[in-house]
Amino acid sequence: MAEAVLQNLIDKRQLKTWQTDSAGLRDWNVGYEPQGRAQDLLRQHGLKTKHLSRMITDNDFYEFDYIFGMDNSNLKELQQMADELQPHPECHIELLGSYIGRKEDEIIEDPYFSREMGSFHAAYAQILESCQNFVLKYGNLD
Repeated sequence: MAEAVLQNLIDKRQLKTWQTDSAGLRDWNVGYEPQGRAQDLLRQHGLKTKHLSRMITDNDFYEFDYIFGMDNSNLKELQQMADELQPHPECHIELLGSYIGRKEDEIIEDPYFSREMGSFHAAYAQILESCQNFVLKYGNLD
């Protein structure tokens, strides 16, 4: 969901030098579209994605200025991956939710394992607020 949300904001602000992508730390869904409930929720908000899941690569740490994790486990694993690379990448590895500005909301729980749509709505709201704040903070630097 985060890639679609951020891409929409990039398009609206016409941030022509910005690019976004999504990649996972596990290969469970490589080559597949986002989970159906996520796509349904994106459509409810007028968004869509044609993204197919892929694994994060070493090159991503050099190609992107920011790499976001959704929770501390993601963050730790991403940082460990970056620390093993030479030359050391200059990208910022951060929690996407840190842009919300409220410590209690900075972890964006994976809604996949929930049976209810409420978890998807909560994750979407956190993602949207985080991405909006990120674009507000850095959008004028384009």
